[in-house]
Amino acid sequence: MRYPVIEVLTACLFILCFEILGLSEELIKALILTSFLIVITYIDYDHQLILDKILIWLAGVGVVINFYTHSLSALDMAVASLVGGGILLIIALASRGGMGGGDIKFAAALGLWFGLKITLLTLFFSFLLGGLGGILVLLFKLKSRKDLIPFGPFIAIAAYISMLYGNMIIDWYVKMYMR
Repeated sequence: MRYPVIEVLTACLFILCFEILGLSEELIKALILTSFLIVITYIDYDHQLILDKILIWLAGVGVVINFYTHSLSALDMAVASLVGGGILLIIALASRGGMGGGDIKFAAALGLWFGLKITLLTLFFSFLLGGLGGILVLLFKLKSRKDLIPFGPFIAIAAYISMLYGNMIIDWYVKMYMR
């Protein structure tokens, strides 16, 4: 029963990408990234593990696509990767293992896809979603405070939202609060 759910979810996410991006170069990029996000989400949810093999492919494909499309400069990709991974590394060190190495590498790889602004927005949303998800899991007693909750799915959901709406959200924020 699970695989049909994943297939339907994938189709819905692909359709949403098409509705927002239309038939474009950005659509191809979004569909590829969405595929990675789905795989990472389900593996991390099941095993609390984000495989290095997948992250290497995620990072490599992001670099190739951005060089091909000239979407981001090499500097923006490098800074975003270091900052994205660095923020989660600091949290992992401060929390003594509350954040896994896969999450750190996942954020770094997304930096290679998104650049600094969208990577920071993705992390912001992932913390909001992760906090809300953690509260709900505890509230409904699905897990105890001592249980680990995989963070990769929250990063993936935040990345999907940021991929489709990130620039609009940043533009709105700047217009509202940075006058």
